[in-house]
Amino acid sequence: MRSIHMTGAILLLASILSATPAAVADPAPQKKEYLTETEADKIREAGDTGPRILLFATFASDRIKKIQYEFAHMDPADEKRAERLNNLINAYTGCIDDAADLIEIGIEKQQDIRAGVKLLDAKIKEFLPYLQGLAASGPERETYKSNLDDAIEATQDAAKDVAKATKETQAAPVRRKPT
Repeated sequence: MRSIHMTGAILLLASILSATPAAVADPAPQKKEYLTETEADKIREAGDTGPRILLFATFASDRIKKIQYEFAHMDPADEKRAERLNNLINAYTGCIDDAADLIEIGIEKQQDIRAGVKLLDAKIKEFLPYLQGLAASGPERETYKSNLDDAIEATQDAAKDVAKATKETQAAPVRRKPT
């Protein structure tokens, strides 16, 4: 009789353990959904915060170029265009958000992020007017308006982070040799 209860307890324990989500069993970091495998590998290989900011700024720029391509080659019969646009806008937003997060980490850890901040600042000055123009007069705005509003907000937030980082990460003064 006791062996029946023991067998039942083992079966119950086995069923509970097999129902455990895989995410708990595998603590490995997950790949960002909006990055390609190659991009994710580059981010991992970059290591430091500064080079990662450069990469995310470059990836965001790639997404903007793809959005521009979509608008330049609009096919009225293409039913998946709205989905592609929304995915590209979301991917852009993810890149900008991650770059801004890395800026905060770089400031916190007092890392050299000046090159990344400089590139992101230049890119934001291109991105923001383009996105605002789409919000004002882009074709079929209603199909991507919500995601575009998020992208604009993320870009504006990143611009604030860039301004903060520019103030806090000024280059050290150059010491002059006595003459």
